[in-house]
Amino acid sequence: MVWKVYMHISSMLFLMLNSVICLTVFMEKMLSGVTSVVEWELMSVNSLSVVFVVVFDWVSLLFLGFVLLISGSVMFYSGSYMKGDKSFNRFMYLVLAFVFSMGMMVLSPNLISILLGWDGLGLVSYALVIFYQNEKSANAGMLTIMSNRVGDVAILMSIGLMANLGSWNFFLVGGFLEDKDWLLLKFLMVVAAMTKSAQIPFSAWLPAAMAAPTPVSALVHSSTLVTAGVYLMIRFSSALEGSSMQSMLLIISCLTMFMAGLGANFEYDLKKIIALSTLSQLGVMLSILALGYPDLALFHLLSHALFKALLFMCAGVVIHSVSGYQDIRFMGSLVKFMPLTVSFMTVANLALCGFPFLAGFYSKDMILEVAFMSWINSVALILYIFATGLTVSYTMRLIFYSLSGSYNLGALSNVADEDSIMTNSMTLLSLSAIVMGSILSWLLFPEPYMICMNSFMKNLVLMITVVGGLSGYMLNLMSINYSLKSLGSYKYVVMFGSMWFMPFLSTKKISEASLTSGVVMEKLMDKGWYEHLGSQGLYYMFSNMFMVLNMAQFNSIKVFMKMFVVGVLVLTMVLI
Repeated sequence: MVWKVYMHISSMLFLMLNSVICLTVFMEKMLSGVTSVVEWELMSVNSLSVVFVVVFDWVSLLFLGFVLLISGSVMFYSGSYMKGDKSFNRFMYLVLAFVFSMGMMVLSPNLISILLGWDGLGLVSYALVIFYQNEKSANAGMLTIMSNRVGDVAILMSIGLMANLGSWNFFLVGGFLEDKDWLLLKFLMVVAAMTKSAQIPFSAWLPAAMAAPTPVSALVHSSTLVTAGVYLMIRFSSALEGSSMQSMLLIISCLTMFMAGLGANFEYDLKKIIALSTLSQLGVMLSILALGYPDLALFHLLSHALFKALLFMCAGVVIHSVSGYQDIRFMGSLVKFMPLTVSFMTVANLALCGFPFLAGFYSKDMILEVAFMSWINSVALILYIFATGLTVSYTMRLIFYSLSGSYNLGALSNVADEDSIMTNSMTLLSLSAIVMGSILSWLLFPEPYMICMNSFMKNLVLMITVVGGLSGYMLNLMSINYSLKSLGSYKYVVMFGSMWFMPFLSTKKISEASLTSGVVMEKLMDKGWYEHLGSQGLYYMFSNMFMVLNMAQFNSIKVFMKMFVVGVLVLTMVLI
């Protein structure tokens, strides 16, 4: 008997089994309060040990359990989504390498060992973004890896700075880093997190990375690549307490949250709308972390991972069904043809909006209430309010265009919930998106937060949500008039819809500046001073020396006499 091994099923079982083990050990660690650390010393330089460290505490095990759970669902989903691809096995190996890199990054509390996972994520993400091997994918992959290299350089510089501490373990030294001595180190770590989590001005690569296959997008935007920066900041949060870096991180993350929400209301690409919603939620996580609540950032990170993976998987089913289109204007009335997928997608969208008693509600509502209750400046407060309303607005717009609304599909579209592998892989995540928020809130916060605010501020989140939803729905009802009116202010629509020209600035302007400076450097240095002091200068110097030696070889008495006289004069001057 010949056994045929299906790679998507074996990968799913392997990842799910490891997820169950991690979550079981997490419960034991959380109840006992014990942290296990495994350390290998690679080398020792001047009493400074270069070590590879793996830490097993409740934070790393819980997050790793969620990463493996979502990865298992995505691998099973890929078995159907990528079924006809000629490079199916290569794709599956790349995704497994991606998950392995994330696992190394999650378990490492040491900047030396964290580089293994950190650089692995960047390298494998490039290979996955360019998977379809066309010009658009190549450009998106280059933008992705070049943006992430900025963060990699920041990590390398941080390693050099932390050598002065005698340890690269930021668990041990994080609480002792004061601004007057270690502000540059904190700045570099924040920059590294901002590049990985695509905060302003590094936001352009996140929507561009949608060139990757949809299962990769589901993995990247939920629990792996973009969350690495947030997770690094959660681990590094003890060093940020009381630091001036907090205010910088707060204002940048709030601006990112607002910019992404605004851009999603002008976008028509289904995957890019969901990508911009990820960018907005990353801003929420980093902003509450900047306010000094890393536990709330972790809570939202975990709950967001579940419904965002589900949202991307639903988007992949929809794109498959409508013949590969991603423009939401070519969809409509999908609820009549794909009731199960549309139900899952609606649950994920409502969880994203913070609908009561779904996963997103428990984390997002608590974050907003704690932010409103904190010592927060007026700009950040206004950005929080607008970003929350815009989230509901673009969600209602997405539902109106694609799930309900008028029928705009092509005549040959075969739209149905007929793929059992895809629907089964989404079922577990849909249940998690419904119940996991309450379970996590019971686990992570056995003692609830004390929220003290007046009734207006308490109900402000609900009011913003309702107003945002109504405004988004009303604008879409009069979508024809709205589109015509938007032509009158075309330049503003282009600005808001293009993420404030960030993709343009990140690609064309940077490449122009680098090429211009390259031409100047070539003229001044490569063909100028380098030639004069380098190869050409040495050539002329050696030529003159060889001319003298050549004359000496002909035994010319005049030359010897001149050399003798010059030698006597030099010797006389030295002796005098």
